[in-house]
Amino acid sequence: MKHLIYFLTVLTILTPISDIQGQRKKKSISEPVLSFDEKLYSGLEWRNMGPFRGGRSAAVTGVPGKPNLFYFGATGGGVWRTTDAGNTWENISDGYFGGSIGAVAVSEWDNNVIYVGGGEVTVRGNVSYGYGMYKSLDAGKTWEHIGLKNSRHIPRVRIHPKNPDLVYAAVMGDLYKSSNERGVYRSKDGGKNWEKVLFTNKDAGAVDLVIDPNNPRILYASTWRIRRTPYSLESGGEGSAIWKSTDGGDTWTDISKKEGLPGDAWGISGIAVSPVNSNRIWAIIENKNGGVYRSDDAGQTWKKLNSSRSLRQRAWYYTRIYADTQDEDRVYVMNVRYHRSKDGGKTFEAFNAPHGDHHDLWIAPEDNQRMVIADDGGAQVSFDGGENWSTYNNQPTVQFYRVTTDNHFPYRIYGAQQDNSTLRIAHRTTGRSIGPRDWEPTAGGESAHIAVNPDDNDIVYGGSYDGFLTRVNHATEEIRAVNVWPDNPMGHGAEEMKYRFQWNFPIFFSPHDSKKLYTASNHLHVSYDEGESWEVISPDLTRNDSTKLGSSGGPITKDNTSVEYYCTIFAATESPYEKDIIWTGSDDGLVYVTQDGGKNWQNVTPPGMPEWMMINSIDVDPFTKGGVYIAGTRYKMGDYTPYLYRSKDYGKTWKLITRGIDKEHFTRVMRADSKRKGLLYAGTETGMYISFDDGSSWQSLQMNLPIVPITDLAIKNDNLIAATQGRSFWIIDDITPFHQLDVTMTNNTSHLFQPMDSYRIRGGAGRDSKTAGKNHPGGVMVHYYVEDTAKMDTLRIEMLATDGKLIKAFSTSPSKEDSEGKLEVKPGLNRLVWNMQYPGAEGFDGIILWWASLNGPMALPGDYKVKMTLNGQSHEQPFKILKDPRSTSSDEDLKAQFDFLNQVIAKLTETNQSIKAIREARAQINTVTSRIKEEDSEIKDMAKEILKNMKAIEEALYQTKNQSRQDPLNFPIRLNNKLGHLNSLMAMGDYKPTRQAVEFKNEVSKRIDVELNKLNEIFDNKIPKFNELVKAESVDAVVLSED
Repeated sequence: MKHLIYFLTVLTILTPISDIQGQRKKKSISEPVLSFDEKLYSGLEWRNMGPFRGGRSAAVTGVPGKPNLFYFGATGGGVWRTTDAGNTWENISDGYFGGSIGAVAVSEWDNNVIYVGGGEVTVRGNVSYGYGMYKSLDAGKTWEHIGLKNSRHIPRVRIHPKNPDLVYAAVMGDLYKSSNERGVYRSKDGGKNWEKVLFTNKDAGAVDLVIDPNNPRILYASTWRIRRTPYSLESGGEGSAIWKSTDGGDTWTDISKKEGLPGDAWGISGIAVSPVNSNRIWAIIENKNGGVYRSDDAGQTWKKLNSSRSLRQRAWYYTRIYADTQDEDRVYVMNVRYHRSKDGGKTFEAFNAPHGDHHDLWIAPEDNQRMVIADDGGAQVSFDGGENWSTYNNQPTVQFYRVTTDNHFPYRIYGAQQDNSTLRIAHRTTGRSIGPRDWEPTAGGESAHIAVNPDDNDIVYGGSYDGFLTRVNHATEEIRAVNVWPDNPMGHGAEEMKYRFQWNFPIFFSPHDSKKLYTASNHLHVSYDEGESWEVISPDLTRNDSTKLGSSGGPITKDNTSVEYYCTIFAATESPYEKDIIWTGSDDGLVYVTQDGGKNWQNVTPPGMPEWMMINSIDVDPFTKGGVYIAGTRYKMGDYTPYLYRSKDYGKTWKLITRGIDKEHFTRVMRADSKRKGLLYAGTETGMYISFDDGSSWQSLQMNLPIVPITDLAIKNDNLIAATQGRSFWIIDDITPFHQLDVTMTNNTSHLFQPMDSYRIRGGAGRDSKTAGKNHPGGVMVHYYVEDTAKMDTLRIEMLATDGKLIKAFSTSPSKEDSEGKLEVKPGLNRLVWNMQYPGAEGFDGIILWWASLNGPMALPGDYKVKMTLNGQSHEQPFKILKDPRSTSSDEDLKAQFDFLNQVIAKLTETNQSIKAIREARAQINTVTSRIKEEDSEIKDMAKEILKNMKAIEEALYQTKNQSRQDPLNFPIRLNNKLGHLNSLMAMGDYKPTRQAVEFKNEVSKRIDVELNKLNEIFDNKIPKFNELVKAESVDAVVLSED
């Protein structure tokens, strides 16, 4: 059998790996490659745990005539739709594309036709690009890629109002280098072919695009020269202009020099045409004499109406203007706040949507009170012209920079949300989801690294831009600023600073000394007194290139927030395995190591590594002294190549390890798993990867994870956590199958993996929610592999005590009588979750109880086994159930609770079985008496007496009048309900039963026994006599089933 071909590939081919040693030239060194077929692990799932707190959007649209339907594009999180006016949102691009979205457009002629342009217009320091144009013909159910792959940023898409195949795209192009794929593009065949109809130069792309609502042959476009580098943002210059076409885009006229418009250099500009009066056009222009301009003759002449800086501050981030759809004097401008003018643009009034920093606006043509806005918190909907807005706390589109965890139980995950606060969030709860109650703000600001005190999880340190560093004590709600050097650098270039702190500077504790807190500027700093004082323990560990330390911005507007501060330490860590080994990596491409706690430093930068690499993460090899892994990127230089390196000798030699990673999936992070040598995880701009051979080869780890930039990874308690730039936190709850994959599985058509140790806590995953994060599944996760489901017979999985006693069984052909669970099996890896519960009490059809449970008790902490049987072969694996570390109960208390609940369950089962027996007997008696003639009165009289007595017993045991869930409020509950309620009460928490609970159980049990004794008398004596009376029929009147 050729199982090796089908589900496990173990390549022993000697593959060349780049070797960088000293100043030698690269040479090829052959290494064995180990990879596994994805079917062995693709059944593992990423879980979106939230938070649901919207991240930035710069693209929104509604649909005329459909008041509750809106769309938005997230700047990293794909395309979203609401059909209930913003109460809930759902992603409609997953499975097809994702990442940063710059434009969403719906055809007015055919609302099933949607075009999407990738790549946001809000070109922050952490901006992500898009992947071209996408189209749907079925309102977002399915999508196809329709070109402009290398456009990178498409901030506007416009569709002809009566021809959904005629579409225009404003392409801003590559932010980091010159390129020809920029300008305005047009397609006349629905995106099959594109023609460039407006192009200014290789450095200026199209940023805004408008079709005259009254004449679709007339278009206006604005172009913008924009360039980002690792150390600067330049907005404006040659190619920045406003253009007009009167022939559907065949030809264009530069109208930037028209009368009334400003001279000098232009930067970004936005443009709007009034649907009420096509001659009225507004423009907002970045310029020395910038502001809001208006033309009342279709662009021939212009007049400056407003120069308020509140409308044009940080022009590169905003500069959007919108005409009201029904009032030619009403116009809106987006900025930190959004502004509305009622006098044609002369004066403006400022407003706030639920979140600040506004980027896009759509106003319904038929109702100017209905609108949707995009801002740094996502999308919000209004039906009253902006007086009230829907929430943004229902969108899992958070952009996180980094991720770390604490040692709380259950552990919490920490991150800094771009455009919002830092937060810490429980990775699992005792409820059914993860919502706002499960997270809270913590130290630092939007761009922070975060460090948790190893000795006290409530003391947290977090950074932000300006070198801002705070210490927060969650227990006392105290906060303290502990900046290394409290000099506010706002508005200054890096050359002004004593220490250069990047927007996202490292903060971390020593794994060997919990009093030792590190942070990094261009130097490494250490504090032993919680930030009261700081020591410098390194020289400048960067290139310190003065040509790259100047003020950012220009030629019109400066912008210095420390985002562009360069020549800084961007990643740093102390080895958890070797004391005093500290590694640093700078954003300008240098790697240093000290082996004596900072007394001496060696530059160990890989000699073959391209210059100016941003070292984004450093992870120490858990298995090799002196081993380290680094992830770098040069995307801010227009180089989207992945760069991952490893060293086994303190940086003396390095290997480039990127085989198998897509050539444009630039790398942000690499982490090593301490449970299996050579097991690595890598997060890139476009997806997740895994390596089983120390980086010699990589394969996809995407599974159900959406296409989104992965900014950081953390491994905690055999969980893998991904911080994303646009889709919040995602987590794989059990990565132990990766630890167990082995070449010996090649000859097996099925495999049972050993379950990870599982905590005995309540809570689990409820129904999928559009407003809350998905919770941990709870219970014991059992992973098993089946190669071919078509060739298998019944598959059975049993949860067993150590003595082999069956607790719970699951099967593809389950026995209802034995209460077996149903297994749904697909080819490949599958997961079963056992909720740790022992069998519960038997019920009966139609049972209605008030605050009562039939559930069995949770399994006690200890050792267990799982057994899988398939095609005549059985496999067993041991596993442990661990006590909740928070529980104050002793093992004896837990055992007492377990035994007590089992006693209650046994009595409840006996009671309910008796009720079923009564109903069975009644049915048979009624069947017999219905056939007996009237003169046989003795039989009927005896039947009436038996039925009367059984009815009294049944009504004592169960409230038979219950027909709906709240009937017990009208009809008093009976004995089985009281016992079921006791089961509910005593199953709360991890406590032995109270003394009064034991007394009550005994009392109710005695009362039940009285009724059951009466019933036994009927069954043992009266029914046999009844049967004797109908012997003439040659058959017993009543046949009782035996339990």
